[in-house]
Amino acid sequence: MRKITLTRKTNETDITLTLNLDGTGQYDVATGVGFFDHMLEQLSRHSLIDITLRCKGDLHIDFHHTVEDCGIVLGKAVQQALGDKAGITRYASVDLPMDETMTRVAIDVSGRPFLVWRTQFNAPKIGEIDTELFQEFFQAFAMNAGLTLHVETLYGSNNHHIAESCFKGLARALRIAIEPDPRQAGKIPSTKGTL
Repeated sequence: MRKITLTRKTNETDITLTLNLDGTGQYDVATGVGFFDHMLEQLSRHSLIDITLRCKGDLHIDFHHTVEDCGIVLGKAVQQALGDKAGITRYASVDLPMDETMTRVAIDVSGRPFLVWRTQFNAPKIGEIDTELFQEFFQAFAMNAGLTLHVETLYGSNNHHIAESCFKGLARALRIAIEPDPRQAGKIPSTKGTL
């Protein structure tokens, strides 16, 4: 079973995470940042990855450490839970519509972390969270999960929809990419023999 529990404690955050890649999209998330919790719940629900996450961060400073460190821990958990990646589909691309917004997310579970982020917001905040922190989350997640990840919002005007389409797009692409491929028969999906 591809399930893991991780903890990470620094002077800035204290995080405990339990993650099940073969779940049903059950979530229990509390970071102290309401909109970010909502995005992580979307990530869980639409990827079918069970996520239980508790983060106590230095929110009196700002939300940066909490958002970035949750990306680090979630990325590490995905990377470790995938093990040697034998038998997975590996690649996926999703066009995710949300009302007036369209975001494309493409993913390669390559072991070579890279983020291309082509998403812009037209306001500095959604509620209390800085919109620039979404790129920080995706960067931390991709680097620690070992993913090549491209996120591009093709169009959109509502910042809530733009952010949510990015998280839902990641969720749907991740769901496809980490699914076992019955035709792989447990093989590593690479001519190198390793990912």
